Amino acid sequence: MPELPEVETTRKGIAPYVVGEVVKDVIIRERQLRWPIPTTLKRSLKNQLIRKLRRRAKYLLFYTDKGCMILHLGMSGNLRILDNKQAHEKHDHVDIIFESGNLLRFHDPRKFGSILWTKDDPLEHKLISHLGPEPLSDEFNIEYLFSLSRKRTKAIKTFIMDSHIVVGVGNIYASEALFRAGIKPTLQTGKVSKTRYEKLVIEIKNVLAEAIEKGGTTLRDFFNSDGKPGYFTQELQVYNREGEACNKCMRKIKMIRLGQRSTFYCSHCQS
Repeated sequence: MPELPEVETTRKGIAPYVVGEVVKDVIIRERQLRWPIPTTLKRSLKNQLIRKLRRRAKYLLFYTDKGCMILHLGMSGNLRILDNKQAHEKHDHVDIIFESGNLLRFHDPRKFGSILWTKDDPLEHKLISHLGPEPLSDEFNIEYLFSLSRKRTKAIKTFIMDSHIVVGVGNIYASEALFRAGIKPTLQTGKVSKTRYEKLVIEIKNVLAEAIEKGGTTLRDFFNSDGKPGYFTQELQVYNREGEACNKCMRKIKMIRLGQRSTFYCSHCQS
């Protein structure tokens, strides 16, 4: 599933081809995604100038004078910028064609993505308004996270993956941040000290910022026809490394199931 760094990489990749462009047409080949694409989307977007492209959590927000298109990549979705003569393939569900001659194509094999429309402030939309702060913002800090953690018994990894607490700390980045902070993922949230939360906040910010930076430096051009997302390969310390040697202590990385998610950690370096 595309996580926050991948979505931010996508935003950066397509923005130069989208912002400031006028929508000439919208082609919808499959309307039944996670939620049905509104029947009014084509009429709402056509002839509109894309004023701004913003990311909130894992949603991409396409602002126009008439309203805002809200797009989520889901489990398997990606966006490509193509020439409008590029033939569509299976799972290419939506094309947004611009007067420039380019198009933005939404590809989603599993159809868990979504494309919605709102005339109101998208940040007040029911899918977005309840979300926690952005992890790289000043609002996400030690005082905020520590105060919410008190008297909670859930596992610390589950806690920081809760989008009501903070957005964008997906399974990969939760495992990596906890390893860097030296915190065992099963530790009860309320038993983690303030000092350790301070370290955890720093490492969450670091691992996400580094992932975004690497996405920006190794990103393939989003203007191509291979249909593959231009995501980076992250250098991971624990995630998906069960049985391999820890880079710090050389003991084997372990894997457990936590909240129905694969969780990787070093039992020696994390306590």
